[in-house]
Amino acid sequence: MLSLGIDIGGSKIEAVVLNSHGEVVYRQRHTTEKHSYHVFFQHLCTVIDETRQVLGAPFSIGIGLPGTVEVSNGKIKNSNILVINQQPLPAMLEAYVKQPVAISNDANCFTLSEAIDGAGKGYSTVFGVILGTGCGGGIAVNQQIIDGRNRNAGEWGHNALPRYTPDQDGPPVTCYCGKVNCTESFISGTGLAQRYNLRHNTALSAVEIMAAVEAGNTDACAHFALFQDQLARSLASVVNLLDPDVFVIGGGLSNCRPLYHGLEQQVARHIFSNTFVTPIVAAQHGDSSGVRGAAWLGQTHAAACIAL
Repeated sequence: MLSLGIDIGGSKIEAVVLNSHGEVVYRQRHTTEKHSYHVFFQHLCTVIDETRQVLGAPFSIGIGLPGTVEVSNGKIKNSNILVINQQPLPAMLEAYVKQPVAISNDANCFTLSEAIDGAGKGYSTVFGVILGTGCGGGIAVNQQIIDGRNRNAGEWGHNALPRYTPDQDGPPVTCYCGKVNCTESFISGTGLAQRYNLRHNTALSAVEIMAAVEAGNTDACAHFALFQDQLARSLASVVNLLDPDVFVIGGGLSNCRPLYHGLEQQVARHIFSNTFVTPIVAAQHGDSSGVRGAAWLGQTHAAACIAL
């Protein structure tokens, strides 16, 4: 069966159709329409309609987006695409396309993709990490996403930074969610840049800071060493709670080679065990993981609906 995956981001919507072998048979990209919910919804329907016209064959539908579906009312919450928050997107889409539609957080889709046929293939429990503008996470067990009762599983970015001290980590910071010292405020690309610029009175991007690290800049290397320790502490907290078989890292920072140098040894220092043998690897599918995971999600959801 063919599987349509749609990855909705703040700037673009990407759609791909996978065949049963995971091969891309169709792809399209559009700018995300954010003027109003009505415009957004109509554009999303157009993407699906165009896919139907081109393929002329049935397909399952899965969608990954920033945010999640509220358990109590089926509406979208916590999305940085503000017009879709508190909107009944799942029900409206299913009414329009007249078939089941699976919708999940973009980090979950990333994790599912890597668990099925990416860097996490062959591992039972995969913890997916996205280090980009934010700090997302997802959990897949036996190639199935674990949402949790509140659909909040994997949201490690909004736990407090483990073992935070002002002398070591700098002044406290209030996250956009309203909580203080969320992990995301430190180990995302945004957090890396903001903390570095605050300390050094500069205005560099995360990419520029990492380039300075690779060039051997003293200030950048010192700050990156702190960043890596904060990342190690955060990963260790996941090990102590979940102890996954593999960590798969995606997002913009996953492409930075220094990120992985000695990281496993640093995590080992903070866990409640004498051994740490968990691999920490970069995503295999890179930027395509999210949309591929959405396609696999739709396929799984469609099969479950048929079984019922």
